[in-house]
Order: sequence, then structure tokens, then C-alpha cells
Amino acid sequence: QVQLVESGGGLVQAGGSLRLSCAASGIIFSINTMTWYRQAPGKQRELAARITTTGRTTYADSVKGRFTISRDNAKNTVFLQMNSLEPEDTGVYYCYAENWQAEYWGQGTQVTVSS
Repeated sequence: QVQLVESGGGLVQAGGSLRLSCAASGIIFSINTMTWYRQAPGKQRELAARITTTGRTTYADSVKGRFTISRDNAKNTVFLQMNSLEPEDTGVYYCYAENWQAEYWGQGTQVTVSS
């Protein structure tokens, strides 16, 4: 059974930091591109950050310079370090894994940034 379990969300003041984690089980983690998506209230889900199997990273323009995605293949975990958080970063953050055969979603973790 495949599971992606996000953690680390919460309430933080603007300017603060959070570190999200996504622990994967039931998949060969190292062969998956890992992505953090986010969905703000009333808006479509959007890509926040992505890391490939070779470590190449991609960021949404709105988070560049503030967010850092990383992965630890030995621990089957992907991280999202979020600094200088803004109220516009509020939303549910989802972990997504994909390879040439399948794709998987986590259940999401809520991030709320107060002004």
C-alpha cells in the first residue's frame, strides 16, 4: 500500500518559517520525481516546488528565494523549507510522487500564515 504522509504544517506569523516533510512508503522512492503542490482557498492547485530523481529543482516564481525543496532517499522523505512566509502562502500543501508508471498524492497539510 502506497502512502505519502505530510507533516509540519501549522499556523505561523508573516516572516516566519516552516519545514514540511513528506514520508513515503510502499514505493521505490528514489525513482520518483517529488513535487509539492499547494492550493489556496478558492484557487486552483499549483506547483510550489519540484525535485527530480537527479536532484534538479524547479520553483514557482512566487516562492523562489524563499522556499527550498530537498530529498533524502535513504529516509524516503522529501522536505520543503519555507522561509519569509507571506499570507499569500496560506493553503493546503500536497506531496506528489510520479514515475513512468504511476503517480501518488498525499492527503495534504494545512499552512496558515497570519499577517
